[in-house]
Order: sequence, then C-alpha cells, then structure tokens
Amino acid sequence: MEYLDGAGHPLDRWSRRVAQEIAAELPVVPVYPFEGPPYYPFQQWARRAETLLQSPLGIMMHPDHGLWHSYRFALLGDEFETAGTLPLGESPCLNCEAKPCLHSCPVEAFDGSGYDVDRCAAYLKQSPQADCNTRGCLARYACPVAPGLRYTAAQSQFHLRAFLDARK
Repeated sequence: MEYLDGAGHPLDRWSRRVAQEIAAELPVVPVYPFEGPPYYPFQQWARRAETLLQSPLGIMMHPDHGLWHSYRFALLGDEFETAGTLPLGESPCLNCEAKPCLHSCPVEAFDGSGYDVDRCAAYLKQSPQADCNTRGCLARYACPVAPGLRYTAAQSQFHLRAFLDARK
C-alpha cells in the first residue's frame, strides 16, 4: 500500500499504520526508532527480547535470520513484564574465519570495530551505478548466515534510498 503510493517515507508510514492498528486494540503507546528526540534504545530492547549478537559490521546478528531483521516500532505499556537479558549464544561470526563481510565493501567502510557512515554515503551518492546501489550493501550480502532471507534488489534499493535521504 504505502510502497506503491508514491508518497515519502513509505516504510515509516507502514510502520506507523501497523503499530497504530495494534495499539488501538491494546493499552499501549507505539514508539519508533526513526522519530526523536527522545530516541528510544531499540538495540538494547532488542537484545532483551531475543538472542542477538554483534556482527563485525556492527549490525545485530540474529541466530536464525542473520543480518536480515529489523525493528520498526515498539509498544510501550504498563501491563508487560520487563524481560531480563537473555543468555548470549555463540555468534556464528566467531566461526567465520574468512569474515567476507569485512572485505566486500568497495570503500572499506567497515573495519571490524566501526562503520564509516560518511564514507559509505559519499560513495553511494557518487556512484549511482555501483553494485551497492543496485543490489544492496555488498558487505551485508557477503555474510553467509541466512542467505535465503536476504532482501530482494528492490528492497535493498528502497532501504539504501531511505538511508541516503536521511543523510541529506
């Protein structure tokens, strides 16, 4: 619906619509990672809700979904129990000797300890025909975990456009 209507920020608008539909049925307030301040600690909440581990790219690694998951909203309410921190499992990244994710970025935006967002965005803006723009983040696609869940080219292009639009 939102993706095809031509209006701005379709993923954010979809997230709001879905969250508001759920919130209409429950005593909760939806909050979003793309709004603020205040900015809510979505990464911390996610780690408390399910087993997630840090990947060398800095993106949270899900044991089943790899790098192909996201958190578009949270529902805050008084009736929910606070979950404790889940035990950490072993990261699939520990057994990945080649770490292709760290060697696939054409501008070396990832070094295993951080992500050079400005370098990545500058390259994407200067190289509209580059594989990163047409297929998606090559570093993310290089990860061997959950290859069947990778985004389609259209999904990747959508997210890259949203990333670049947010950097204007």
